Amino acid sequence: MRAMILAAGLGTRMRSLSALRPKPALPIRGLPVLSHLLMWLDSQGVREVTINLHHLAEAVMEAAEAYRPPGITLSWSQEPTLLGTGGGIRRAAAFLRESDPSLVLAGDMLLDCDLPGLVARHRDREDHTTLVLREDPRVARFGTVGLDSEDCVRRIGSRQDLGGEPRSAVFIGARIFSARAFDSLPERDDFEDLSDWLMPRLVAGARDIRGIHLRSDECTWEPVGTPEEYLGVNLNPPRVSYLDHEEDLRRTGTRLEGDVVLGRGARLEIGAQLERSVVWDGESVPSGMRGCDGVFACGTFHSCKPAAAEAEAVNTEKGAG
Repeated sequence: MRAMILAAGLGTRMRSLSALRPKPALPIRGLPVLSHLLMWLDSQGVREVTINLHHLAEAVMEAAEAYRPPGITLSWSQEPTLLGTGGGIRRAAAFLRESDPSLVLAGDMLLDCDLPGLVARHRDREDHTTLVLREDPRVARFGTVGLDSEDCVRRIGSRQDLGGEPRSAVFIGARIFSARAFDSLPERDDFEDLSDWLMPRLVAGARDIRGIHLRSDECTWEPVGTPEEYLGVNLNPPRVSYLDHEEDLRRTGTRLEGDVVLGRGARLEIGAQLERSVVWDGESVPSGMRGCDGVFACGTFHSCKPAAAEAEAVNTEKGAG
């Protein structure tokens, strides 16, 4: 089976950390986010993966190659200009359609579920597209996808509501596509897959775009899209089937000192005081530095508190304008 990881985005919600490293390359206890997805794919029998690239492309490539499981073959889909999720999928369609079905994943999350079981359900229903959904208490933050009694998609977030929706759940950024699905891609370069490809087909009456609704105990999912989420998965990483966290610490040289995660070679100088924080590899936190709920990277403490992170993102946007 073939898969694609979407890793080309600018990481606006992760600023200022994403100005230093792209989201898929951010370290979680020594291992980049992308490596978690590759390890999960390997554990589920996926052997060929393509990754789209734009923002800090070399850093994404280095992270993927450094931690690529031996069973995975990587290829790259370069985007000189951003194409959106749909445009990125369209550019990789020739690669993906050689696998029936194929999988497309967001590159800013941790995921662990039974992929062969999802694929079997997709095949049994002979669907065009399957969106993977999960019961999750964070619906106010992420929105939901609505399904009818036959699991056909009737609503995607706040997009057009087609009615007949007895249940809904959070879309976790995983899509399964049949090979024939790529025949219906829009004839344009830059577009979003949900809004500009799937929703128009639903409005036209398509019944082969469905969701698979997983209970929380059937699927581990942690988004890593904001500084607050990034800090959270470092301090409290979820249990996953493909990784032993204790072995991970030994292998990467990462240390835990109370509620501080210290990357390989990182150190706190005498008098430095951090709480609920992450220090990247090789960093030296100077004496007198005090910080809470943040990341020490490139010689600076970056707050991961929501208000501070949002302010940094706004300021960065203004400076770029």
